[in-house]
Amino acid sequence: MHHKTYSWFLKGMLLLGLVFLYLPLVVLVIYSFNSSRLVTIWGGLSTQWYSKLLHNEQILDAVWLSIRIALCSAAAAVILGTLAGYALARIKRFRGSTLFTGMVSAPMVMPDIITGLSMLLLIIQVQMFLQNSGLDVLYFERGFFTIWLGHTTLCMAYVTVIIRSRLTELDQSLEEAAKDLGARPLKVFFLITLPSIAPAIASGFLLSITLSLDDLVIASFLSGPGSSTLPMIIFSKIKLGLDPQMNVLATIIIALVGTLAIGINYFMMRQNTRREREMVEAYYQNP
Repeated sequence: MHHKTYSWFLKGMLLLGLVFLYLPLVVLVIYSFNSSRLVTIWGGLSTQWYSKLLHNEQILDAVWLSIRIALCSAAAAVILGTLAGYALARIKRFRGSTLFTGMVSAPMVMPDIITGLSMLLLIIQVQMFLQNSGLDVLYFERGFFTIWLGHTTLCMAYVTVIIRSRLTELDQSLEEAAKDLGARPLKVFFLITLPSIAPAIASGFLLSITLSLDDLVIASFLSGPGSSTLPMIIFSKIKLGLDPQMNVLATIIIALVGTLAIGINYFMMRQNTRREREMVEAYYQNP
């Protein structure tokens, strides 16, 4: 009886948590079809705001810029974070390892406003140096490139932690066996280590995209004329009042992110199932 009560309690807490997380999203999606300009008053079903959003060049340009920055930042963060996580998990101790660990983890614990301000000052100094040195070919304006640098720095810290945790839990017997059989370290990494940490890499990639699309503070410091990201546009419009097009935009983002997350999780589950089946078959074929 006690076990049954405990089970119902857990189910109730789970249901309460899911309602707390997803009920606001459901309400937002419903009100994206509201015909009224006042987003808090229901005026009937309508798709007029979807049509207006598709013709809003300011928002569409911001969406396209944010997506490009998010994808590029996530790709760079995954590459750099995987290398950093591999070094921290496999090399263990090396000269400067403590400093390196602290520098990699710093963007995670440092306030975004400090990160954005420090990077802005650094970029200004670099721009002044390039101008004074006559290296006008290398000169760059604040915009896509500078926001990409800031987001890559932020996302790399999270990817490093994810990859390092996965490598720490990973059984190294397969890697050691491959090395004993004469495989070079690079081949061992691409054929054994990389497939084993692929789910962690995918998780880091998705997390990086989310962090980049969600960032407002760092992008505000590093953006330039004509390079406003989607959070910056939304924040500027919200200060003037709630716009029904924001509900539409949020609904589309929820649909895209949800589809992407479900698709990647399904793919990873299939890969893990196939890998486990192959390992079982190899075990019974070579007892």
